[in-house]
Amino acid sequence: MAVGSFDWPGVKAINGVRLAAVSAGVKHSDRLDMALIEICEGASVSGVFTQNAFCAEPIKICREHLAQAKPRYLLINSGNANACTGEPGRAAALQTCQAVADAAGVQLNQVLPFSTGVIGEVLPASKLIDATPAACQALDQDAWHDAAKAIMTTDTRAKGLSVRLELDGVPITLSGIAKGSGMIKPNMGTMLAYVATDAAIEQALLDTIVLNAANKSFNRITVDGDTSTNDALILMATAKAENPTVLAGSDTALKLEQTVSDLCQALAKEMVRDAEGATKCVQVDVLGGNTAQESIDVAYAICHSPLIKTALFACDPNWGRIVAAIGYAGLKDLDVSRVKVWLDNELIVENGGRAESYTEEAGQVVFDKAEFSIRVELARGSCNETLWTSDLSHDYVRINAEYRS
Repeated sequence: MAVGSFDWPGVKAINGVRLAAVSAGVKHSDRLDMALIEICEGASVSGVFTQNAFCAEPIKICREHLAQAKPRYLLINSGNANACTGEPGRAAALQTCQAVADAAGVQLNQVLPFSTGVIGEVLPASKLIDATPAACQALDQDAWHDAAKAIMTTDTRAKGLSVRLELDGVPITLSGIAKGSGMIKPNMGTMLAYVATDAAIEQALLDTIVLNAANKSFNRITVDGDTSTNDALILMATAKAENPTVLAGSDTALKLEQTVSDLCQALAKEMVRDAEGATKCVQVDVLGGNTAQESIDVAYAICHSPLIKTALFACDPNWGRIVAAIGYAGLKDLDVSRVKVWLDNELIVENGGRAESYTEEAGQVVFDKAEFSIRVELARGSCNETLWTSDLSHDYVRINAEYRS
């Protein structure tokens, strides 16, 4: 189940990036479950990763390798997270990196490994190693769709997007793919997302762009409040467009950063629309916080409330659950008489109670929609934050109850 439909947009090739997807049989023998991304020599690469203390062995290796060398290959598998697997899991991830390095003629630390799937099981390295020659042979700049399918777990559809813009008069392309459907409250960047551009960007600026883009997109979505052990967002810049290198502090840098953030935000919203068992995608805007954290805390209180999420699934405009969540969000000295709440443009709460203009029928019209907004005005300051979330359905419980079967 998913909100709305998503037609694959025809993700555009990036000069300097090739991809492949093969079936390694990690968990199932009849599906694409291993992707390989080749990055041209001289490209700049940056990433952000999960802050979960039990981060997966591949994530630990990614951090180490990024600090040591310029990456040339990304190796991604679905069906097994290789998380909480200790030294055996680390050895397995390194073995797969070595297989790619040997086949491609690069150094071990130029390969970044990524895994997604069940936690607590050591990666079956031999399956990925056996599939590596076929993946190397299949590398193609137009294989974005197959790569997006290969990294899926409980996703119902592949997610990808491209945008084009001009930087200093030079046409630039950005393309990205992502996966994510459950265990989503990223505390860094995302579930798994890979964004590439042919622009030339200085490394320090690339590091800033990927962090800021994550905070404006993947760090603003939540499905179930669970931060994965394997989250990663990787941004690659090949410099093949031959534009003047984009430097920090320039108007060009601001334009590029906004474009990357917009692309990541679009991919992040698709994750919420495709959340496990989702029938709703809801934008929660919290305005007028004294600090950004206040607004985020209120937004998360709303997004994580099981009572609100089940009301969303039931199409029940039980607005009392919303004000209860605002009230327990932990804001000191909150003046509830100044708080206002809207469903889309329907004012439901003001002056400490139900708005005189509000009717149950009007609320029902909004809750019957697949996508709508909940807007809160705290009237405490000037800090505004936005999160996106889904409902909690029977199917979410079923999918997660049956996940290992």
